Amino acid sequence: MSSETKTATPDGSEISLFSDAEKKKINDVKRLIGPLSGKLALYCSDASIARYLRARNWNVKKATKMLKASLKWRHEYKPEEIRWEDVANEAETGKIYRSNYKDKLGRTVLVMRPRCQNSKSAKGQIKYLVYCMENAIINLPENQEQMVWLIDFHGFNLSHISVNVTKETAKVLQEHYPERLGIAVLYNPPKIFEPFWKMVKPFLEPKTANKVKFVYSEDCNTKKLLAELFDIDLLEPAFGGKQGEDFDINRYAERMKEDDKKVPLFWKTEGGDPATASLPVQGTDDSSALDSDSETLDEKADDGSSSHEADTTDDLPTDDPLQETEGQSIDEKGTK
Repeated sequence: MSSETKTATPDGSEISLFSDAEKKKINDVKRLIGPLSGKLALYCSDASIARYLRARNWNVKKATKMLKASLKWRHEYKPEEIRWEDVANEAETGKIYRSNYKDKLGRTVLVMRPRCQNSKSAKGQIKYLVYCMENAIINLPENQEQMVWLIDFHGFNLSHISVNVTKETAKVLQEHYPERLGIAVLYNPPKIFEPFWKMVKPFLEPKTANKVKFVYSEDCNTKKLLAELFDIDLLEPAFGGKQGEDFDINRYAERMKEDDKKVPLFWKTEGGDPATASLPVQGTDDSSALDSDSETLDEKADDGSSSHEADTTDDLPTDDPLQETEGQSIDEKGTK
């Protein structure tokens, strides 16, 4: 059983097509979350709730707990308010940037170069990563919810990464951006990366770890993955492509400043008011509704507002329908 989501309305709101069983679970989560307003209500679209449900194998209580934590984080961290000027110093070496090409499925591509790490500030690195994730999301086409990471390990050594920052990165991405990663391509990782990967992998959920693919320029079998994912001519020479443009911070800064102008529109309705279509509006501070602990959530799930059936997963898939598998061609992979 699969879900299809696409955005079709002029104001950018999503029209989601779900099975009856999926829709029921989405509505159960809405009931358990309770009324919200403004950006948090807009965030809780059917498509967004479905991503949290998929991340928790369609378990309503677990998905609700996860979503409530994300809503609290978004309310306090305000990721949608980060602008280029706030992170420009972290970005200047091109350690992470949104490419000007997409993969064959139209997914946004984030290029990452660990050797270009220019900061020892964990807070700054995470803030820039969050900015990149938010930017990648607003640049996704209507028929896609996921992105691709293309990680270039040329010139890499272990001094370029921190276990603590990597753990915090995994935490933020898995807890607050579930089901946003389609595939991560690690290009030419050196042997010295292998012990680091073994150390970090346990901090990743198995579903996420399975989306990480190792590709080596001298290995024909793994190189096939790049040809399945991309039009090779569009890739940079570092990945075996023919697009010769190097990262230019000045040109990239202009692109990001233009993208920043899209953000307020992304978070508002056509009329300019905060969107409130996904969940009912309430007059009180949204943060108060997000502080209930898991015991309260369990009580809500067990009362008459949500049936026991909502906590089962028998009628829904337990595997990620978009999970990448070895040897699977791009045409065989499903899309959301």
